[in-house]
Amino acid sequence: MNEKVLRILEFDKLTHILAEFAGSEPAKKICLSLRPSSNIEWIAHAQEETSAALSRLMRNDRLSFGANIDVRPFIKAVSIGKTLSAGDLLAIARLLTAVAEVRRYHENALQTSAHEDGKPIDCLDEYFNLLDPLDFLTDDINRCIISEEEISDDASPALREIRRNISSTSARIQSQLSKMVNDTYRTYLQDSIITTRGGRYCIPVKSEYKSHVPGMVHDRSSSGSTLFIEPSSIVELNNSLKELLSAEEKEIERILSVLSGKCAAYGETINEDQRTITMLDFIFAKAKYALRLNATKPVYNTAADNSRRIINLRKARHPLLDPKTAVPIDVRLGDDFDLLIVTGPNTGGKTVSLKTVGLLTLMGQAGLHIPALDRSELAFFNEVYADIGDEQSIEQSLSTFSSHMTSIVEILKKAKPDCLCLFDELGAGTDPEEGAALAISILDHLHRQGIRTMATTHYSELKVFALTTDKVENASCEFDVASLRPTYRLLIGIPGKSNAFAISKKLGLPDEIIEDAGNYISSEEESFESILSDLESKRNALDKDSEALAAAKADIARREKILADKEEKIDEKREKILTAAREEAKEILQDAKDVADETIRAFNKQGSQMKPSTMEHKRQNIREWISKEDEAIYREAMKNSGRRKKKDIDDIPRYKPLSAKDAIPGTPVHVISMDLDGTITSAADKKGNITVQCGIISSKVKLSDLAKSDAPVTVESSTSRKISSKKLDISKASHVSTEINVLGMTVDDAVSRIDKYLDDAYMSNLESVRIVHGKGTGALRSGIHDFLRTSPVVGSFDLAAHGEGDAGVTVVRFK
Repeated sequence: MNEKVLRILEFDKLTHILAEFAGSEPAKKICLSLRPSSNIEWIAHAQEETSAALSRLMRNDRLSFGANIDVRPFIKAVSIGKTLSAGDLLAIARLLTAVAEVRRYHENALQTSAHEDGKPIDCLDEYFNLLDPLDFLTDDINRCIISEEEISDDASPALREIRRNISSTSARIQSQLSKMVNDTYRTYLQDSIITTRGGRYCIPVKSEYKSHVPGMVHDRSSSGSTLFIEPSSIVELNNSLKELLSAEEKEIERILSVLSGKCAAYGETINEDQRTITMLDFIFAKAKYALRLNATKPVYNTAADNSRRIINLRKARHPLLDPKTAVPIDVRLGDDFDLLIVTGPNTGGKTVSLKTVGLLTLMGQAGLHIPALDRSELAFFNEVYADIGDEQSIEQSLSTFSSHMTSIVEILKKAKPDCLCLFDELGAGTDPEEGAALAISILDHLHRQGIRTMATTHYSELKVFALTTDKVENASCEFDVASLRPTYRLLIGIPGKSNAFAISKKLGLPDEIIEDAGNYISSEEESFESILSDLESKRNALDKDSEALAAAKADIARREKILADKEEKIDEKREKILTAAREEAKEILQDAKDVADETIRAFNKQGSQMKPSTMEHKRQNIREWISKEDEAIYREAMKNSGRRKKKDIDDIPRYKPLSAKDAIPGTPVHVISMDLDGTITSAADKKGNITVQCGIISSKVKLSDLAKSDAPVTVESSTSRKISSKKLDISKASHVSTEINVLGMTVDDAVSRIDKYLDDAYMSNLESVRIVHGKGTGALRSGIHDFLRTSPVVGSFDLAAHGEGDAGVTVVRFK
């Protein structure tokens, strides 16, 4: 792309904003040097990278690239045998640490993503997989170097030993000098201190006592009254210390040299890490910018020859304008028409619309997402040309018209069908009639070549040209005459009006002047403007009708969705209830069978050894236990399922009840509680007990526990009756109120009513209900809350909100 169009469309401002999202200086440089490409494959890949980074940002924690320092000069230095400083080596360690963190970020993403093992998450995997943190090298550098000025004792055993000797030698010197300062030479000293001169320990001696302190003078004060003398007794120790310090420097130099050699050995890997992490930083900067702009990936025509070259921007915004105030525009070009002519008053948004199309085209071809609705289309262009703004040249003595025409001449020389041309106020700055004629001729020349072109103008002649020429379309920027403000909406298919008379009248220009001005307009022009006004009025009416229709459609769609969601919830609840009922019915039958089997086994095992009275007593105990257990099973089933599907229990085989007249000795019967067949041996006694012989067992049972054993039929069991009695009448349940009032009741009465009410409400698929119990002493509320905690259908409950009942009402939400 030519640099001129980048400047005119302010692409450089955009790259400076982009650079602010980069975490490191190397990536910032790439952002600032970013330019649109005309290579289709590169653009497609760059867009994929931006999309991939954006997806990662929205799924995972943010990445930090701040430690990415440009270490290429250091690697170049070690490659020719130079030794790096401690600071340079630490910079390499920081880079490798950043590489390790970025690599871990990717590994975490692999673990949390739902992709198949071995398959890449996205196109950024290739970058992450190139990263080699060289952890061992980072560890070596951090182990040896504490800071830019300090090398660790752990750097080498030799360094540790040298420093130990330095410490002990210094201590011996300090000890001897301390004795001299505080005792031996105390009276000869200027101050009782120990100092150094030229790297050797000295004491400050008064000049007149020089002869009393044998040693070497290393320095004297500015006044000459103090001599800094190294006592003879510590000269050898100072010499040893000097040698040790020299040895320390050599060992440190050796350590730095070794570390530099390791960096040289892995120089190419470090450089590759540098390039890769910088590219990732740049790609994620594009994604962060897209996130800030609420931008989307543009859709490009994938045809090999890019023959369509269609622009279809939906709700597009200029990226450099405040998103809170910028008015989105819809722009089409290249589908039904190749040339779009935008007319309307100044400050109406024509130039902004023109720049928006141009800048978003450049953004897309630079691999950036664009601030427009998803699925907005852009076309590939080898070049974008623009003549926008006043580029009057004082040095060349060119007028505004001449300056624009010079630019247009250059565009006409270079423009081809694979280019996009943008013109602002084409033909302006000269005689209106000649300017309009030139503008039409220029646009017609480009149009005949099939070059996608967008132009703004004031000239009515260009509106007529658009109306009468195939594949040329009018557009205008809407203007609200009532408020004298532009709306900045771009209206394709509607030519714009200058609204000069209406605006002048609104601003107070006398009517007679406006009427007189109208006399100077040709009848054809007046008729044309009248047609435009009529078209705009009809368009406004259609817009209002369309908005109302869209709102109605949206409301219908919303209602349909609500109904569909409710039906789906009802179906889910119904299926859950039926499933639970079937499962609980099976459990009831199995439990009953297990009890009966256990009873038979007990009687068969012990019956022959028991007295009849003992056997009867045990039988009665078992029977009572069965009754209680059966009742417990039933209650649990009712709690879990809420209701039962009757036909699942009605199909259980049972026997016909035995009538009193048939209960005579010799009648074959079935003892229901024992699930045993037998024969009546004696009629009912005073208590109503009938003796039945079941094999070797003789038992006394009630008439209600007997059935005919020769005619099995399908009847409703006692459990079934219990369950059926609990089932709700659906037509009744569908009208259950969302509120129950138990004011003034006792806790027991209230809980009894609430229990049945909650069953009815739950079966009616209500999501929540209100229980009005009043505030009072709180006893009724506490009792109700204790019951709600044990209810199987209650998901949660709370006191009503302030103003909706407060502590006097409890809101219950079902599971």
